[in-house]
Amino acid sequence: MAIDLNVYELLVIGDSDLLIHQVQGEWAVKNLKIIRYVQYVKNLCKRSRKIEFRHTPRIQNELADALATIASMIKHPDTDYIDPLDIELKEHRVHCSHVESEQDGLPWYFDIKRYLESGTYPEDATSNQKKSIRCMALNFFLNGKVLYMRTPDLSLLRCVGAAEAVRLIEQIHAGVCGTHMNGLTFTRKIL
Repeated sequence: MAIDLNVYELLVIGDSDLLIHQVQGEWAVKNLKIIRYVQYVKNLCKRSRKIEFRHTPRIQNELADALATIASMIKHPDTDYIDPLDIELKEHRVHCSHVESEQDGLPWYFDIKRYLESGTYPEDATSNQKKSIRCMALNFFLNGKVLYMRTPDLSLLRCVGAAEAVRLIEQIHAGVCGTHMNGLTFTRKIL
């Protein structure tokens, strides 16, 4: 695309340190699947007056990851032109530690937990609601009084209500669980 737009000076930023060093010729390419791709990129580089490759750690590349995700979801009818995106970057990050309280005073997982404990449904549940509870219960595991949700990798996440969620978020922000960290690591720490 840069060649088609007559761009002759280019800065390429990537999150794969290995690929950047391989394209620059500093490291050997051992993976047979990418040898042809690296050679193709090197040939394209010969068409530029100046090209620089820079490594950016993946954790600092959140915007590029978001754009790549958006690009993979868009089906544009005209492959020659894609509408540009206007992106505003805010100067300060905003953190939200608000958890909505349960309307009836029961935790969000109450019906699932009761179904796993005793096989009973809410009194006014319709057949569709009962079916939903049964389907959702397949992804949960009850150990004594503690309810866990299974993730796709079969890890177990402990289910908490609104009050405990607020307490946990406050403790994590206060540094009780360790030092403050970036968003992705922070989320993994919570989970």
